[in-house]
Amino acid sequence: MPELPEVETIRKTLKRFVLNRTINDVHVHWGKIIKKPDDVEHFKHLLMGQTIHDIHRKGKFLLFELDDFMLISHLRMEGKYSVHYKDEPVKKHTHVIFSFTTDEELRYNDVRKFGTMHIVKKGEELTQKPLSQLGPDPFDKEFTVDYFYQKLKNTNRSIKVVLLDQTVVAGLGNIYVDETLFKARVHPLKKANKLTKKEVQEIRKQAISTLEEAVRQGGTTIRSYVNSQGDMGMFQQELSVYGQENEACPNCGNVIAKMKVGGRGTHICQQCQKL
Repeated sequence: MPELPEVETIRKTLKRFVLNRTINDVHVHWGKIIKKPDDVEHFKHLLMGQTIHDIHRKGKFLLFELDDFMLISHLRMEGKYSVHYKDEPVKKHTHVIFSFTTDEELRYNDVRKFGTMHIVKKGEELTQKPLSQLGPDPFDKEFTVDYFYQKLKNTNRSIKVVLLDQTVVAGLGNIYVDETLFKARVHPLKKANKLTKKEVQEIRKQAISTLEEAVRQGGTTIRSYVNSQGDMGMFQQELSVYGQENEACPNCGNVIAKMKVGGRGTHICQQCQKL
Protein backbone atom coordinates (compact mmCIF):
# COMPACT_ATOMS: atom_id res chain seq x y z
CA MET A 1 0.00 0.00 0.00
CA PRO A 2 1.38 3.44 -0.85
CA GLU A 3 2.22 5.29 2.36
CA LEU A 4 2.85 8.98 2.98
CA PRO A 5 6.16 9.22 1.05
CA GLU A 6 4.77 7.41 -1.98
CA VAL A 7 1.62 9.53 -2.03
CA GLU A 8 3.71 12.69 -1.62
CA THR A 9 5.88 11.62 -4.55
CA ILE A 10 2.80 10.99 -6.67
CA ARG A 11 1.42 14.41 -5.67
CA LYS A 12 4.60 16.21 -6.69
CA THR A 13 4.88 14.29 -9.94
CA LEU A 14 1.25 14.83 -10.96
CA LYS A 15 1.50 18.57 -10.29
CA ARG A 16 4.03 18.81 -13.09
CA PHE A 17 1.56 17.38 -15.59
CA VAL A 18 -2.05 18.21 -14.67
CA LEU A 19 -2.13 21.66 -13.08
CA ASN A 20 -4.34 24.12 -14.96
CA ARG A 21 -5.85 21.29 -16.99
CA THR A 22 -9.64 21.50 -17.47
CA ILE A 23 -11.75 18.33 -17.38
CA ASN A 24 -14.12 18.01 -20.30
CA ASP A 25 -15.09 14.35 -19.94
CA VAL A 26 -14.94 11.56 -17.36
CA HIS A 27 -15.14 7.83 -18.04
CA VAL A 28 -15.86 5.49 -15.13
CA HIS A 29 -15.44 1.78 -15.82
CA TRP A 30 -15.77 0.55 -12.21
CA GLY A 31 -18.40 2.52 -10.36
CA LYS A 32 -17.67 1.12 -6.89
CA ILE A 33 -14.56 3.32 -6.68
CA ILE A 34 -16.86 6.37 -6.61
CA LYS A 35 -18.06 6.85 -3.02
CA LYS A 36 -19.41 10.42 -3.03
CA PRO A 37 -21.67 11.24 -4.69
CA ASP A 38 -22.88 7.65 -4.86
CA ASP A 39 -24.29 8.20 -8.34
CA VAL A 40 -21.63 7.88 -11.04
CA GLU A 41 -23.42 10.18 -13.49
CA HIS A 42 -23.64 12.89 -10.83
CA PHE A 43 -19.93 12.41 -10.09
CA LYS A 44 -19.12 12.94 -13.76
CA HIS A 45 -21.44 15.95 -14.00
CA LEU A 46 -19.78 17.71 -11.06
CA LEU A 47 -16.34 17.39 -12.64
CA MET A 48 -17.23 18.59 -16.13
CA GLY A 49 -15.61 21.95 -16.83
CA GLN A 50 -13.64 21.97 -13.57
CA THR A 51 -9.97 23.00 -13.68
CA ILE A 52 -7.25 21.42 -11.49
CA HIS A 53 -5.60 24.29 -9.62
CA ASP A 54 -3.51 22.36 -7.10
CA ILE A 55 -2.94 18.92 -5.58
CA HIS A 56 -2.64 18.51 -1.83
CA ARG A 57 -2.06 15.55 0.47
CA LYS A 58 -3.53 14.60 3.84
CA GLY A 59 -2.03 11.41 5.24
CA LYS A 60 -2.37 8.88 2.43
CA PHE A 61 -5.08 10.84 0.58
CA LEU A 62 -4.59 12.95 -2.54
CA LEU A 63 -6.72 16.10 -2.78
CA PHE A 64 -7.28 17.56 -6.25
CA GLU A 65 -8.29 21.20 -5.80
CA LEU A 66 -10.79 22.19 -8.48
CA ASP A 67 -12.78 25.39 -9.11
CA ASP A 68 -15.59 24.49 -6.74
CA PHE A 69 -14.71 21.09 -5.30
CA MET A 70 -12.07 18.88 -3.79
CA LEU A 71 -11.67 15.47 -5.40
CA ILE A 72 -10.34 13.23 -2.62
CA SER A 73 -8.60 10.06 -3.77
CA HIS A 74 -7.28 7.15 -1.73
CA LEU A 75 -5.08 4.69 -3.62
CA ARG A 76 -5.49 1.85 -1.10
CA MET A 77 -3.46 -1.24 -2.07
CA GLU A 78 -2.70 -0.87 -5.76
CA GLY A 79 -4.06 2.43 -7.06
CA LYS A 80 -1.92 4.36 -9.53
CA TYR A 81 -2.29 7.56 -11.57
CA SER A 82 -0.64 8.18 -14.91
CA VAL A 83 -0.90 10.83 -17.63
CA HIS A 84 -1.33 9.78 -21.25
CA TYR A 85 -2.15 11.16 -24.66
CA LYS A 86 -5.70 10.31 -25.62
CA ASP A 87 -4.65 8.09 -28.51
CA GLU A 88 -2.52 5.83 -26.29
CA PRO A 89 -3.97 2.37 -25.59
CA VAL A 90 -5.81 2.07 -22.29
CA LYS A 91 -4.24 -0.52 -20.00
CA LYS A 92 -6.17 -3.28 -18.31
CA HIS A 93 -7.46 -2.30 -14.84
CA THR A 94 -7.85 1.37 -15.81
CA HIS A 95 -11.11 2.25 -14.08
CA VAL A 96 -11.42 6.05 -14.20
CA ILE A 97 -10.26 8.39 -16.97
CA PHE A 98 -10.30 12.18 -16.69
CA SER A 99 -10.10 13.67 -20.19
CA PHE A 100 -8.78 17.22 -20.48
CA THR A 101 -9.49 19.92 -23.04
CA THR A 102 -5.94 19.28 -24.22
CA ASP A 103 -4.99 16.01 -25.94
CA GLU A 104 -4.13 14.43 -22.59
CA GLU A 105 -5.86 12.24 -20.01
CA LEU A 106 -5.31 11.43 -16.35
CA ARG A 107 -5.93 7.72 -15.86
CA TYR A 108 -6.54 5.82 -12.63
CA ASN A 109 -5.46 2.18 -12.64
CA ASP A 110 -6.25 -0.19 -9.78
CA VAL A 111 -5.72 -3.95 -10.02
CA ARG A 112 -7.58 -4.69 -6.80
CA LYS A 113 -10.27 -2.03 -7.22
CA PHE A 114 -9.96 -0.98 -3.57
CA GLY A 115 -9.31 2.72 -4.22
CA THR A 116 -11.90 5.37 -3.42
CA MET A 117 -12.91 8.81 -4.71
CA HIS A 118 -15.02 11.45 -2.97
CA ILE A 119 -16.12 14.88 -4.16
CA VAL A 120 -16.85 17.52 -1.51
CA LYS A 121 -17.32 21.27 -1.69
CA LYS A 122 -14.04 23.14 -1.48
CA GLY A 123 -13.44 24.35 2.06
CA GLU A 124 -15.46 21.53 3.61
CA GLU A 125 -13.03 18.70 2.95
CA LEU A 126 -11.61 18.54 6.49
CA THR A 127 -15.04 18.53 8.16
CA GLN A 128 -16.45 15.58 6.22
CA LYS A 129 -15.54 11.94 5.79
CA PRO A 130 -13.11 10.55 4.89
CA LEU A 131 -10.70 13.30 6.06
CA SER A 132 -12.60 14.40 9.18
CA GLN A 133 -11.56 11.24 11.02
CA LEU A 134 -7.84 11.59 10.36
CA GLY A 135 -5.29 12.60 12.95
CA PRO A 136 -2.59 15.15 12.13
CA ASP A 137 -0.05 14.49 9.42
CA PRO A 138 3.44 13.82 10.85
CA PHE A 139 4.61 17.01 9.15
CA ASP A 140 1.78 19.13 10.60
CA LYS A 141 2.51 21.58 13.39
CA GLU A 142 -0.33 19.94 15.34
CA PHE A 143 1.73 16.74 15.66
CA THR A 144 3.48 17.92 18.80
CA VAL A 145 5.19 15.83 21.47
CA ASP A 146 2.43 16.77 23.94
CA TYR A 147 -0.35 15.77 21.52
CA PHE A 148 1.37 12.47 20.75
CA TYR A 149 2.16 11.68 24.40
CA GLN A 150 -1.43 12.28 25.50
CA LYS A 151 -2.80 10.09 22.70
CA LEU A 152 -0.48 7.25 23.69
CA LYS A 153 -1.24 7.63 27.39
CA ASN A 154 -4.93 7.05 26.68
CA THR A 155 -4.57 3.58 25.16
CA ASN A 156 -3.11 0.25 26.22
CA ARG A 157 -2.75 -0.96 22.65
CA SER A 158 0.71 -1.87 21.39
CA ILE A 159 2.69 1.04 19.98
CA LYS A 160 2.76 -0.48 16.49
CA VAL A 161 -1.03 -0.79 16.39
CA VAL A 162 -1.39 2.82 17.55
CA LEU A 163 1.04 4.13 14.92
CA LEU A 164 -0.99 2.38 12.24
CA ASP A 165 -4.18 4.04 13.50
CA GLN A 166 -4.85 6.88 11.06
CA THR A 167 -7.01 8.71 13.61
CA VAL A 168 -3.92 9.18 15.80
CA VAL A 169 -1.41 10.12 13.10
CA ALA A 170 -2.15 10.06 9.38
CA GLY A 171 0.18 8.62 6.76
CA LEU A 172 2.21 5.95 8.54
CA GLY A 173 1.87 2.39 7.30
CA ASN A 174 3.53 -0.94 7.91
CA ILE A 175 6.87 -0.17 6.26
CA TYR A 176 7.60 3.12 7.96
CA VAL A 177 6.25 2.04 11.35
CA ASP A 178 8.73 -0.86 11.41
CA GLU A 179 11.55 1.45 10.37
CA THR A 180 10.56 4.12 12.90
CA LEU A 181 10.38 1.73 15.85
CA PHE A 182 13.70 0.14 14.93
CA LYS A 183 15.42 3.52 14.82
CA ALA A 184 13.77 4.53 18.09
CA ARG A 185 14.81 1.17 19.64
CA VAL A 186 11.26 0.45 20.79
CA HIS A 187 9.69 -3.01 20.63
CA PRO A 188 6.47 -2.94 18.55
CA LEU A 189 4.56 -4.89 21.23
CA LYS A 190 5.30 -2.39 24.00
CA LYS A 191 2.07 -0.89 25.36
CA ALA A 192 1.63 2.71 24.24
CA ASN A 193 0.69 3.91 27.72
CA LYS A 194 3.88 2.40 29.18
CA LEU A 195 6.19 4.52 27.03
CA THR A 196 8.19 7.25 28.72
CA LYS A 197 8.00 10.77 27.40
CA LYS A 198 11.59 10.41 26.18
CA GLU A 199 10.62 7.31 24.19
CA VAL A 200 7.62 9.13 22.74
CA GLN A 201 9.85 12.04 21.70
CA GLU A 202 12.25 9.63 20.02
CA ILE A 203 9.48 7.79 18.15
CA ARG A 204 8.08 11.10 16.89
CA LYS A 205 11.55 12.30 15.86
CA GLN A 206 12.38 9.08 14.01
CA ALA A 207 8.97 8.93 12.30
CA ILE A 208 9.43 12.43 10.89
CA SER A 209 13.07 11.92 9.85
CA THR A 210 12.35 8.53 8.26
CA LEU A 211 9.43 9.94 6.28
CA GLU A 212 11.45 13.00 5.22
CA GLU A 213 14.25 10.83 3.88
CA ALA A 214 11.80 8.54 2.10
CA VAL A 215 10.13 11.56 0.46
CA ARG A 216 13.55 12.80 -0.69
CA GLN A 217 14.20 9.44 -2.30
CA GLY A 218 10.79 9.09 -3.89
CA GLY A 219 9.24 6.49 -1.62
CA THR A 220 9.69 2.75 -1.31
CA THR A 221 9.05 0.16 -4.00
CA ILE A 222 7.49 -2.94 -2.46
CA ARG A 223 5.91 -5.28 -5.03
CA SER A 224 4.09 -2.83 -7.26
CA TYR A 225 4.49 0.79 -6.17
CA VAL A 226 5.69 3.20 -8.85
CA ASN A 227 5.03 6.92 -9.09
CA SER A 228 2.85 8.50 -11.73
CA GLN A 229 5.69 8.51 -14.28
CA GLY A 230 6.39 4.83 -13.79
CA ASP A 231 9.58 5.44 -11.78
CA MET A 232 10.37 3.25 -8.79
CA GLY A 233 11.06 4.78 -5.39
CA MET A 234 14.57 4.25 -4.08
CA PHE A 235 14.09 4.19 -0.31
CA GLN A 236 13.91 0.39 -0.39
CA GLN A 237 17.71 0.53 -0.57
CA GLU A 238 17.72 2.25 2.84
CA LEU A 239 15.39 -0.12 4.71
CA SER A 240 16.93 -1.35 7.95
CA VAL A 241 14.43 -4.00 9.05
CA TYR A 242 11.34 -4.09 6.83
CA GLY A 243 11.66 -7.02 4.43
CA GLN A 244 15.06 -7.89 5.91
CA GLU A 245 14.04 -11.11 7.69
CA ASN A 246 17.08 -13.33 8.42
CA GLU A 247 19.45 -10.55 7.39
CA ALA A 248 21.92 -8.98 9.80
CA CYS A 249 20.84 -5.97 11.85
CA PRO A 250 22.79 -2.92 10.62
CA ASN A 251 23.38 -1.88 14.24
CA CYS A 252 24.38 -5.04 16.09
CA GLY A 253 24.58 -7.85 13.54
CA ASN A 254 21.79 -9.84 15.19
CA VAL A 255 19.42 -11.61 12.79
CA ILE A 256 16.29 -9.62 11.89
CA ALA A 257 13.15 -11.50 12.93
CA LYS A 258 9.60 -11.37 11.62
CA MET A 259 6.53 -11.62 13.82
CA LYS A 260 2.84 -10.70 13.78
CA VAL A 261 1.58 -7.60 15.57
CA GLY A 262 -2.05 -6.65 15.17
CA GLY A 263 -2.28 -9.08 12.27
CA ARG A 264 0.52 -7.31 10.37
CA GLY A 265 3.90 -8.74 9.43
CA THR A 266 6.42 -6.96 11.65
CA HIS A 267 10.21 -6.85 11.36
CA ILE A 268 12.40 -6.27 14.39
CA CYS A 269 15.86 -6.70 15.84
CA GLN A 270 15.26 -8.48 19.13
CA GLN A 271 18.60 -7.29 20.43
CA CYS A 272 18.08 -3.58 19.68
CA GLN A 273 14.34 -3.55 20.43
CA LYS A 274 13.97 -5.37 23.70
CA LEU A 275 10.52 -5.65 25.25
